Amino acid sequence: MTKQQDFLDIDKTDTQDIHAILALAHKLKKAPLAHRPMEGKTLALIFEKPSTRTRVSFEVGMRQLGGHVTTLSGAEIQLGRGETVADTGRVLSRFVDILMIRTFAEHKLFELAEGASVPVINGLTDQSHPCQVMADIMTAQEKLGDLKGKKVVWLGDGDNNVLASWMHAAPIFDFTLHVICPPEFVPPVKLLVLMQKRGAKITVSADIAHAEDADIVITDCWVSMHNSDAAVRHQLLAPYQVDAALMKRAAPHALFMHCLPAHRGEEVTDDVIDGSQSVVWDEAENRLHAQKAILCWCMGMTDLI
Repeated sequence: MTKQQDFLDIDKTDTQDIHAILALAHKLKKAPLAHRPMEGKTLALIFEKPSTRTRVSFEVGMRQLGGHVTTLSGAEIQLGRGETVADTGRVLSRFVDILMIRTFAEHKLFELAEGASVPVINGLTDQSHPCQVMADIMTAQEKLGDLKGKKVVWLGDGDNNVLASWMHAAPIFDFTLHVICPPEFVPPVKLLVLMQKRGAKITVSADIAHAEDADIVITDCWVSMHNSDAAVRHQLLAPYQVDAALMKRAAPHALFMHCLPAHRGEEVTDDVIDGSQSVVWDEAENRLHAQKAILCWCMGMTDLI
C-alpha cells in the first residue's frame, strides 16, 4: 500500500500517476467485479450541484470495490455556512475514509482538502472537471490508441470547466488542442499561458475551419447552472453548433464527445450525437471505471489490484 493522496485536478497530479490511474481503469473495466480492496471503507459524496452521472458512477463504483457510500447535499450540511468548509473536512474525516465534492467555486474544494485528513476528490467545480476528462481520455485511448500527435478540437464556450481539464491534459498526452469559440468566450488567459509554458500545444480561434482533419471533436452545453445570460450565449454560440457539416470537416475516423447532459438542437444535432462517430455513451460508462481507479489511487490501493 502506498501513500494516500488527493485527486484535485489533472494538472495537480504527477504525469506518471495520471498514466497509472488510466492503466488501472482499463484493467478494472475488463473485470469490474473482480477486485474489492475497499472492504470496510466508506466514501462520502458531497453535492452542492445536482448530479446524475457523478452520483451514480461513484456510488456504483465504490460498491463494486467492496466499500460503502453516504451521500450528502450541500443543503443538508450547510457547507461553508456557519461551520467552515475546512472544519467540515475535519469532522467528516473522523467518520469516513475518502471524500468527493461536487461544488461551484473551487476554493471550497481546496478548503475541504486542507481540513480533511482523508483523501479528497474533485467531482466538479466551475473551474474544472477532471473525473470527466479522465473518462474522456480513457474512451479516446480505447478508440484511437495513443493520443500523441492527435488533433483534438473543442467547439463552443472556451471558458468551460471540461475544456479546462482538457487543457490540463494536453501537455501530459501530447495532443494538439484547437479551441474554436467566439471572441467573447475565450479560455482564461492565465490558464492558457500556464499550459503553454508546460508544453501544451493549444490554439484559440473563432474560425471553424480549424476543425479540419480533427481526430476528436468535443462540445458542451452552452448554458451552465451558474450562467445568467442564456439568450446572449445562444446567439453568440450558434455558429459553433456541431452538426453533420462540421463533422464532415473532421477526419473520417473522428470521434464526437460530449460530457452530457446534451441540449439537443443547440450545441449538437441529433444526427451527430446519435451517429456512428458519437462515443458519448462510452464516455458516460467510463466515468465508472475511471473513478474506480481514482478511488483506488487516492487510497494507495493500486498495488492491491
